[in-house]
Amino acid sequence: MTLRLITFDLDDTLWDVGPVLDTAEAGLLAWLAEHAPELGAAAGERLQHSKRWVLEQDPDLGGRISELRRRTLRHGLLGAGYAEAEAAALAEQAFEHFLTARQQVSLFPEVLPTLEQLGRQFRLGVLTNGNADVRRIGIADYFHFAFNAEELGVSKPDPRAFHAALAHAEVPAHAAVHIGDHPRDDIRGAQAVGMRAVWVNPQGKPWEGEGRPDAQIASLAELPALLAAWQAGR
Repeated sequence: MTLRLITFDLDDTLWDVGPVLDTAEAGLLAWLAEHAPELGAAAGERLQHSKRWVLEQDPDLGGRISELRRRTLRHGLLGAGYAEAEAAALAEQAFEHFLTARQQVSLFPEVLPTLEQLGRQFRLGVLTNGNADVRRIGIADYFHFAFNAEELGVSKPDPRAFHAALAHAEVPAHAAVHIGDHPRDDIRGAQAVGMRAVWVNPQGKPWEGEGRPDAQIASLAELPALLAAWQAGR
């Protein structure tokens, strides 16, 4: 097997995303309390209602999380009595405040050494449904490209997301491997287009559903040896 391209998911693959989102959400509510006080003490609940309403109007936004959050904020602010222009401006400022905090990730300790090692042998890319930005995080130099669902207009496990990465890299599916934590979005999505898929499963969760990953690892530190074995036909 000759591998040429390795694509990576980001959230819960290169870092633990739960604490990041918790901090970003708390920071967003604090910002809104200061800059949009008309939302009131129940701002979080109001925004949850707004999110449900926005998704009912446009279900496709479920795969475009940045635009979904912008529209949710704008709708919530309008509902709190802000005029259209002010609501739009506040929504954009609030979103940027959230997005900045959302980039404050703590990479798993094995991530950079693994990317450094693999980057000497393969082309590396990013394929994420989230809105983490490898440029703002400071790891863009490790990757040849980084695609997210917002830019592509589709989200994993849609085959078009994986095909976009393969086409950009000019690599056939059989020469590519996708690395991720999500059984459906990452593993079954990649396998559906003919790629191999490695399940990152540090907690040792049991596999559920159809099929199986091509391999399972508890840490990215295991990845170079696994790929070397595949290259050698083992």
